[in-house]
Amino acid sequence: MDYKDGASVNSTTTLDATLDTPVARPATRKSIVPTILISLALLYLGVVLVLPLIAVFYQALSGGVTLYFKALVEPEALHAIYLTLIVTAITVPLNAIFGVMAAWAITKFYFRGRHLLVTMIDLPFSISPVVAGLMFVLVYGVHGWLGGWLESWGIKVIFTSLGITLVTMFITLPFIARELLPLMQEQGRDAEEAAVSLGARGWQVFWYVTLPNIKWGLLYGVILCNARAMGEFGAVSVVSGHIRGATNTLPLHIEILHNEFQFTAAFAVASLLTLLAVVTLVLKRLVAGHHHEHQRRKHL
Repeated sequence: MDYKDGASVNSTTTLDATLDTPVARPATRKSIVPTILISLALLYLGVVLVLPLIAVFYQALSGGVTLYFKALVEPEALHAIYLTLIVTAITVPLNAIFGVMAAWAITKFYFRGRHLLVTMIDLPFSISPVVAGLMFVLVYGVHGWLGGWLESWGIKVIFTSLGITLVTMFITLPFIARELLPLMQEQGRDAEEAAVSLGARGWQVFWYVTLPNIKWGLLYGVILCNARAMGEFGAVSVVSGHIRGATNTLPLHIEILHNEFQFTAAFAVASLLTLLAVVTLVLKRLVAGHHHEHQRRKHL
């Protein structure tokens, strides 16, 4: 039975049912289902998201503004902020370069192992951050596969900022590449091939053709990568050693303050991390709007 036959049967059944019932005015009431669903969604967001956020800022300011800023300017807090920013500043550009290169290679060229490369890019998504940290300890620890050899050259990875940077790079590796892959796959290779046929070289093709077409997607991926790098806890906790004033990032510093029952200070630092997340969310929303508008104009 094709679609038309099914439609005829349904129409006949509906007509028969209508003829067997008294004639009535068409119903004008609105369905309450959307209202119920929206209410449940708002309730869920309020319990899971809004209330915890309010609690963070309420607790952070419960001791007064003076104590709030005092918790943020302590030497250990300042070092945690500094280390978090440094790790993020290193991680995001390197992952951006890798993401662009990987997406360009996978979508613009055909070679053996393309699917394996995509699978490897997705690997950090499927591995627990704690397990990722343990992997780096097994490889770069003192008794690891490469740790002893590196330390013989004076290079220590575990319990240093270098180890924190490496695990953060691993955890955030897929964000930019995964944002660019479907975008560049959709764009195809026609524009690049046309540029090459007109005499453009590889770097010129990338700079004047590929990059303008992916700039909003790239920026979107950078923002996501940046947010994840600043908030990473599990993998960093394993490789950092929790050395105060040396290897503690913001999430680790918050944990230490909380474990020491310094709740006001802990929530003060947590509120700073939350503000960074909110700023990231606003930027993400703005970039997403520009990206969708750019895509819409391209398809007009």
